[in-house]
Amino acid sequence: MSKRQIARVLGISRLTVRRVLRSNSPQVPELHRPEKAEPYRQQILELFATCQGNLVRVHEELTASGAVLSYPALTAFCRRHGIGQAPPVPVGQYHFAAGEEVQHDTSAHDVELGGKRRKVQTASAVLCYSRMLFFQCYPSFQRLDCKVFLTDALRYFAGAPARIMIDNTHVVVLRGTGRQMVPVPEMAAFAERFGFHFAAHEIGHAQRSARVERPFSFIEGNFLAGRTFSSWEDLNQQARQWCDKVNSTYKKHLRAVPRELFAVERLHLQPLPAWIPEPYRLHQRLVDVEGYVALHTNRYSVPLDWIGRRVEVRETKDQMEIQLDARHLVRHRRLAEAEHQRIRLPGHHPPRGQGLPRPDPHPEEKAILEAVPEMAEYLAALKQRSRKVLTLALRQLWRLVREYPREPLLAAVQEAARYGLYDLDRLERMILRRVAREYFLLKDGQ
Repeated sequence: MSKRQIARVLGISRLTVRRVLRSNSPQVPELHRPEKAEPYRQQILELFATCQGNLVRVHEELTASGAVLSYPALTAFCRRHGIGQAPPVPVGQYHFAAGEEVQHDTSAHDVELGGKRRKVQTASAVLCYSRMLFFQCYPSFQRLDCKVFLTDALRYFAGAPARIMIDNTHVVVLRGTGRQMVPVPEMAAFAERFGFHFAAHEIGHAQRSARVERPFSFIEGNFLAGRTFSSWEDLNQQARQWCDKVNSTYKKHLRAVPRELFAVERLHLQPLPAWIPEPYRLHQRLVDVEGYVALHTNRYSVPLDWIGRRVEVRETKDQMEIQLDARHLVRHRRLAEAEHQRIRLPGHHPPRGQGLPRPDPHPEEKAILEAVPEMAEYLAALKQRSRKVLTLALRQLWRLVREYPREPLLAAVQEAARYGLYDLDRLERMILRRVAREYFLLKDGQ
């Protein structure tokens, strides 16, 4: 082929083709081109230490001193000469025995939920030997959510491993990192109940949790892609069904089906306790003046006679239990996130304009009428014409009914009603005269 044809096919100039042919060598010639940052090498090294490794600040200081150098040229020079670059270290592989470890982590994803695009926290757990996957989504991921998720995951796996690997999350960690990590006593007690212990990888060694890190992109690109969800229950139910499907699918990198490997690993998992208590979180609240208890911006109704009283709120996965004392308990469906809603149960608050039936302020009146119905007219007149405070008058009359015989009492009341006497002290003296005349008669000579 001619030089013109070669240049046209390769899309290069004829001079370049001529130069390559004259060299008569298949080797690519090395470029001997001076680097723009080379004259400033010593200054770059000094500024790198002074600016604590921030190349943006290094570039600002260089240009301020009169250097003509672009930021990409500076970063490329630092990469080529290993300035601020750690030498690459070859990675290895981790091998796990059956039932040895579960890796747990969370990641944020965007989800179409209830017609709105919102960010959720995806919590995932993977059995390291069989690669069985389980994940759920939450509005946020706090300590209660962590205990709820791990309880559901261990139930899904039908057993507990010897170790659960985490990434130094504050939800579990009290202090320390890596091997020096100390879990929160609450989470340590939770782990002890199932027979495992928490472990954390060293900071910067995320590859130690690669079993759980890798499926997050699979979840985002497969499960969440193109799917919409009506509620949190719908989202997590579809997530569980998707896990069942994925765990029953052949994996090329495993050359096996995770569900089949799990049949072997399940024999090495520790059995779950016979009774698994439901995770909960306690709150102390005061019932507000409208008869609601506020929690996470949501308000839950309680009976109106609880207004102003202190209650204990037990928050579980699906319920809110509001307890006044051992005999008074109200249960609400728990809202998964802060929605600024009011949840009212039937019977707690009357319809607008209709008040609650007031309790009888004078229980003594009811007791008097039940014991002596004949005193109804006198009692009605006493309530209108008594000079004493009505409550005190009714209490005194109830005492007379309880302490004196029925016949002298009724006779004195009839006489007092005939003469319009509603002074209870005088009524008592009238009763005493009749009692003395009828019950304390002495025989002659005694």
